[in-house]
Amino acid sequence: MDIQVRVWRQTDSSDKGRMVTYDVKDISPDASFLEMLDVLNEKLILDGDDPVAFDHDCREGICGACSMVIDGVAHGPERATTTCQLHMRHFKNGDVIDVEPWRAAAFPVIKDLVVDRSAFDRIIQAGGYITAPTGAAPEAHSTPVPKKDADLAFEAATCIGCGACVAACPNGSAMLFTAAKVAHLGLVPQGQPERDTRVLDMLQAQDDAGFGGCTNAGECTTVCPKGIPLTLIGRLNSDYRKALRNSNS
Repeated sequence: MDIQVRVWRQTDSSDKGRMVTYDVKDISPDASFLEMLDVLNEKLILDGDDPVAFDHDCREGICGACSMVIDGVAHGPERATTTCQLHMRHFKNGDVIDVEPWRAAAFPVIKDLVVDRSAFDRIIQAGGYITAPTGAAPEAHSTPVPKKDADLAFEAATCIGCGACVAACPNGSAMLFTAAKVAHLGLVPQGQPERDTRVLDMLQAQDDAGFGGCTNAGECTTVCPKGIPLTLIGRLNSDYRKALRNSNS
């Protein structure tokens, strides 16, 4: 395949940035999108140009590092797929593909397609933990967890923190991310001691980081590579109201 890619190039957060067009030739349809960028970068290096900076790590759809907007869609055109698992066979020979970083006030651009997602870390630090005694691992069945709650908690825990939900949201909201992190602990018995403080502190950290408010547009769950459901935001709102009542009682 021969394609053109229009890539966002930006030296740092103070640079205005611009789209730059590159020709990429002889790409296998079985190559991943990141492998296509690898080929482009090899050519740029051989030509003495600065390679395109982009985040990646596991390349197995697990770590959430590969954050980029492809043709206006976070992670690209395939549903429930991270950028690293997107293959070039989903594009056509001669296509012109736009590649941009996440766009959100809370995710400033570091360089090119790399953004600073440490705001997510601060949300986790605010309440993404449980209180448990140290020592040997407890007996597996010492704390029974209902099957329905376990399934819901596991579904929420599949969030990989990639930030696609924020990039897709017209308000730049992180509510789906925060809802998943609150739910996967709040649904199990081990997460109950901090249940109220967790939701209050994590939402406060989200607001402090500069994320926008949620208006239930639903774009977040549409682009989520793990299919985190929008219903978790409703659960988060419910937990928040209960925590406020408890804190005032």
